[in-house]
Amino acid sequence: MPKTAMVIGYGNELLGDDAIGNRIANAIESWHLLTVKSLAVHQFTPELAENLAKTDLAIFVDACINSEPLDIQLRSLLLDISNAVNGHIGNPRSLLALTESVYGHCPPAWLVTVPGFNFEMSDCISPSAEKGMLIALIKIIQLLPKCDKLWMQCEQKTGDSGQVTVNSEETDN
Repeated sequence: MPKTAMVIGYGNELLGDDAIGNRIANAIESWHLLTVKSLAVHQFTPELAENLAKTDLAIFVDACINSEPLDIQLRSLLLDISNAVNGHIGNPRSLLALTESVYGHCPPAWLVTVPGFNFEMSDCISPSAEKGMLIALIKIIQLLPKCDKLWMQCEQKTGDSGQVTVNSEETDN
């Protein structure tokens, strides 16, 4: 059975760069990868635990403050069961602890953070954050499982949109 991954981007889409995680999750969802489910959420809810329990890899994506431009961080998240059920799920670790506590399985997880610079009321992402999003997408592609005959190639477009496209190809290998 192919390995599966779940990407969860989170943040407030009305606070400028705070929408970085949501936008990255939406971009990945638009690729229609068979083994990857991608969700953009405003905040974590207990219902996400069921989805996480059914996946082999979790990748969380968020904006961060006080970082150098283009300093995209990728950190492994270790399960901390002391973060288990306390009624509040405010971060990826507490969601992972809930998943383990309720379903007895918690996938390996990563946190990708992208520097943001404008967190004022706006539905626009700053140019620096857009560049960081491209780098984050490439890092996420490298984490995603390469299963069966599904291989991904990443091509960067240099146009004004700053989009990354992914081509899925079947190979004979």
